[in-house]
Amino acid sequence: MTLPYPGDSPAGDPRGFQSPPTAELHVHVEGTLEAAAVVAMAARNGVFIPVTDPEELLARYAFGDLQSFLDLYYANLSVLRTGQDFFEMATSYLDRARRGNVRRAEIFFDPQIHVANGVRLEAVMEGLTAAIRDSERTHEISSDLIVCFQRDRGAEAASEMLSAILPFRGDIIGVGLDSTEIGYPPELFADVYARAAAEDLHLVAHAGEEGGPQTVAAALDALHVERVDHGIRAMEDPGLVKRLGDERVPLTVCPLSNVSLRVTDTLADHPLPGMLHEGLLVTVNSDDPAYFGGYIDDNYQAISEQCAITPGQLETLALNSFDASFIDDSRRQAWKQEVREAFAAR
Repeated sequence: MTLPYPGDSPAGDPRGFQSPPTAELHVHVEGTLEAAAVVAMAARNGVFIPVTDPEELLARYAFGDLQSFLDLYYANLSVLRTGQDFFEMATSYLDRARRGNVRRAEIFFDPQIHVANGVRLEAVMEGLTAAIRDSERTHEISSDLIVCFQRDRGAEAASEMLSAILPFRGDIIGVGLDSTEIGYPPELFADVYARAAAEDLHLVAHAGEEGGPQTVAAALDALHVERVDHGIRAMEDPGLVKRLGDERVPLTVCPLSNVSLRVTDTLADHPLPGMLHEGLLVTVNSDDPAYFGGYIDDNYQAISEQCAITPGQLETLALNSFDASFIDDSRRQAWKQEVREAFAAR
């Protein structure tokens, strides 16, 4: 099955599938580092990695849970050493995002892991921001950065990173919270989120993926987030589902990621159709596409084929992505009109 409307992906796309115009709101730029790039950067930077064949490395991308993914993910990030590395990584993602009809990308990055690896924060920011500037000029993709705190490093480390990143305030639009949920509830980070809010930074957080619906409620109540990343386990609590619907809280759902990390067994079992049925403001995203089997257009294609999602629901998901974006209303309406025109032309 392919989408019954024309898109504007490059001619000759062999997949026969074109994603609708969309915003991507849940993608970790480090999770777009393909296996071949990991191997190439390790060689260039003189970093030892145990596997030097990209195909062999890819063969290890089979995960039983979130932690098994994180262990390999963080090990691979040791190859990122220079501003050029970060520039190339972000440029590769933005090139691929353009082919997936992404108009707006709000991109997570994890500076704590890079600083711990001995990389200067200035190098991280220089590389990422240069890629974003180039992409805006060449691809007309609107992009911004959201700095994530790693839960397992604790609240004090998060506060230290917020202080370190504030000199780059003009290059970031928000803060997020990622890594393992178990043992690190949102409440631990209430103070650093209050500091971020005082700097007029947008607030988002991962919740309701590894942790249950209580983590979603805590992200709303303790952190005052504007958007919940993942959030699919909120469906286990009818009261919370009603609250999310009434308050129009955006949820950045990542279907292929959820299957890869065994949050749901298959796409056929995924709660996305139920979330749409409940009227929740859900969006589709890729999370860490180099590890989880596909970019945002791959996620759209997968749910259209395997998740009982109708063309009308696909249109809703694309429209939701812009409603959930941190953008001005003129751009929001222009991009939503692109979505409507794409579906009207089917």
